[in-house]
Amino acid sequence: MPTLSPARKIIAIVAGVVALQAVMLFAFAWPQANVGPRELPVAVAGPEQAVGEIESALADAPGPDDDVAAFDVVTVADGAAARRAIEDRDVYGAIVVSQTGPELLVASGGGPAVAQMLRSVAGELAGDAQPVVEDVVPADPDDPNGGGLAAAVLPLVITSAAGGLLAVLAVRRTGLRLGAVVGLAVLSGLAAAALLQYALGIVDASYLALAGALAMTVGAVAALVAGLGAVLGGAGAALGILLMIFVGNPLSAAASAPEMLPRPWGDVGQLMPPGAGVSLVRSVAFFDGAGAGGPLLVLTVWVLGGLALVLLGGLRRQPANVAVSSDPSDEVAARA
Repeated sequence: MPTLSPARKIIAIVAGVVALQAVMLFAFAWPQANVGPRELPVAVAGPEQAVGEIESALADAPGPDDDVAAFDVVTVADGAAARRAIEDRDVYGAIVVSQTGPELLVASGGGPAVAQMLRSVAGELAGDAQPVVEDVVPADPDDPNGGGLAAAVLPLVITSAAGGLLAVLAVRRTGLRLGAVVGLAVLSGLAAAALLQYALGIVDASYLALAGALAMTVGAVAALVAGLGAVLGGAGAALGILLMIFVGNPLSAAASAPEMLPRPWGDVGQLMPPGAGVSLVRSVAFFDGAGAGGPLLVLTVWVLGGLALVLLGGLRRQPANVAVSSDPSDEVAARA
């Protein structure tokens, strides 16, 4: 193989770094630059005439995409039904009209950015009759803007991917690789939950439920990287890492909501471990587990799929190992 001159090496390094920067800037900046409501579920309750007027106003509300309505309006019976819809994670907020005036119900625990956006929209619709705002499912008071939880996603993804890579590079036996991935998931879940809940105080939830959600997220990322590495070698592990960091993390909607990202990328993000992990953590941390079924299923598929690839990689190596060790003369020659 021809060797590159020092000058060409420098050119290759610079070009590679610039290309990587461009990919990272696009992957992380593009979703955030195009944030906006796309059929965001919102409930409406009140007298028929008032509900009709609100529905019409929301239908005319501008969204980032001309061919997609900004809001998906759901009519419910009353304020109690609207609160239940929010608590069950069926909608992100609600506008309730009663004899005392309009009321806006939000859930900053489901996404502070969405709650703030709904406040702005409701204020514009109400005009002089500004609605009373009730945060039905509030975010943690120590992290009211959700920045702490959103910022935790990227380091969690990076370290989980690194753990999966190390499980492939440092361990050859399949059983030990599986144990490394499972052990990493369990211990990381326990440690991260303790850090978020007790050290930083940005989540107030059942510790074990939070640890379980984080463990599933870590396990899904690490299992995928380890599995691809076991089957495809270093290139496979690198593919898994790039997929989780450059695709899964930017599309996780950690700072907003899936319905706020360009289509279909918000839905794609929820089918990947970072996005499903964020949704699962929010469900167990703020909604008593409501809406956790879908994200948990997604993470379970990734975990089992990654572990299956680790097993497959071990089975593919086994015949070669058996062939080498089955010939006594080869063993004697090797010892000599």
